[in-house]
Amino acid sequence: MSVFNNALEQLRKAAGLAKLSAAVIEQLTKPERSLQFSLPVVMDNGEVKVFEGYRVQYSSARGPYKGGLRYHPKTNLDEVKALGFWMAIKCAVVGLPLGGAKGGITVDPKKLSKSELEKLTRVFARQLAPFIGPDKDILAPDVNTNPEVMGWFMDEYARIVGRQIPGVVTGKPLGLGGSQGRVSATARGGLYVLTELLSKLKLNPRKLTAAVQGMGNVGGTMAILLWQAGVRVVAMSDSSTAVYNSKGLSVAAVEAYKKESGSLQGYPGSQAISNDKLLLLPVDVLVPAALENQITKDNAGKIKARIILEMANGPTTPEADVKLAKRGIVVVPDVLANAGGVTVSYFELVQNLQQYYWTEGEVLAKLKPIMTQSFKQVWQRAEQLKIDLRTAAYVVALEKISQAIEARGKH
Repeated sequence: MSVFNNALEQLRKAAGLAKLSAAVIEQLTKPERSLQFSLPVVMDNGEVKVFEGYRVQYSSARGPYKGGLRYHPKTNLDEVKALGFWMAIKCAVVGLPLGGAKGGITVDPKKLSKSELEKLTRVFARQLAPFIGPDKDILAPDVNTNPEVMGWFMDEYARIVGRQIPGVVTGKPLGLGGSQGRVSATARGGLYVLTELLSKLKLNPRKLTAAVQGMGNVGGTMAILLWQAGVRVVAMSDSSTAVYNSKGLSVAAVEAYKKESGSLQGYPGSQAISNDKLLLLPVDVLVPAALENQITKDNAGKIKARIILEMANGPTTPEADVKLAKRGIVVVPDVLANAGGVTVSYFELVQNLQQYYWTEGEVLAKLKPIMTQSFKQVWQRAEQLKIDLRTAAYVVALEKISQAIEARGKH
């Protein structure tokens, strides 16, 4: 299943409604630049292992490229192209003056020591250095990368260019110019959007149930925020297993258990189920916060949730979207739901460039109106055109990108 073909299908579906010119559509079906690297690393045992790395710079129509860097054994060029396209859409949906990019290394980071991971990151930074910078392409954490990895990357880049340029990456540790509020930003932005949706649907969060797939930074934080908002979280999962209790889980206790044991297996007072079964639970809100292609044409007909809040990138295929829409299930698309992360990344870049840093309260006070206004704009377009929220989000984004492309003139 080509993730990039899914992305192009979403583009074409919205392009007609956005009334884009054929030239703009043609321009957006291909990335501006795709980079592929061989990354030789001397492993702890002295052997040299060569990894494959990618950076796709998809669109710079609205500003410098912006996008994360993921370390995953299944990462490939097709996936990274799709993710770069989605980043361009995401930045435009929330009105950021940024383009879209994505990077990845095909590696299972769990099989590398910390020293090997650092070497791999620094080798990639050296290869990528000529193509990036705060006014060119800005990296950020993604699947299996974190502030520490960004710190290594920034440090290696500084060695290469001969000066400190913190704005080359976002999602850095606070001590290296990171932003307050960045760690929870993606999930918090998702909660702001969900709160607006529940208000439109006249639903009380304290009467709702939720299942969260994924316990990384986004999924774990989202589960905590839902729980704190009074939603009964009945299921959570990591990459290997899921736990379920229809009466509700203590999210803090689940998080503590996972941290201590490294897995959810054997969590007391719960039923062990598969990640596939978690998606089909009878809940009000389903939160896919792991990887792409989780909800497909094969399981979309069995989804029982009323709302799907996409905190992962690309968790729902186009065929599944059609089935879900026919069944009246509201899907809050990834390009809106998880855009809080890139919004605070933009705030971090601004702080780096100004050398003036904000409190967490200031960051969240700036994040909330952007997320709520973006939701209202997408909701309004969905009602106006009688379309689903994903198509509406694409229409909003594509119109903004098209305006930027056309404003640059013919050249």
